[in-house]
Amino acid sequence: MFEKLFMLVKNNAGRAVVNNPIIPVKYHDAVINEASSSIIEVLKGQMENGKLKDMIKYFQYPGIYNNPLINSAVNKFANKLNNYYGVEPAAAQLIAKDLIPPVMQEIMRQSSRQNTDFTLSKLLSILSGNYDMNNLLSELAIA
Repeated sequence: MFEKLFMLVKNNAGRAVVNNPIIPVKYHDAVINEASSSIIEVLKGQMENGKLKDMIKYFQYPGIYNNPLINSAVNKFANKLNNYYGVEPAAAQLIAKDLIPPVMQEIMRQSSRQNTDFTLSKLLSILSGNYDMNNLLSELAIA
């Protein structure tokens, strides 16, 4: 799943990273990896902080662009661009806002399809260390 997320980010990184003169070519893959890891860290953090129900709600209503999950991933990625690649904070925020929301929206769209790597149960299972989350998902969906 992590490789597929990297490819999803890479496929959306044209304007924000690949065609952006602020990001040197030698850092393109590393920056794309940072964007992927920012998304994973935010989703995993939701689980670890007991906000699984909020995360499930986000997956149920993927059209919400002003969402705390997206905002957290944008801020995390922008901080990495600033701290590790020397991108000015304002530019880092613009790059992150250009890349992260469309990727997260695509993850949400794909999560509603059955045979993808981004189904909610597969995603949660991988984030939780391959724990079977189907029973918990059923309980939370009812609650």
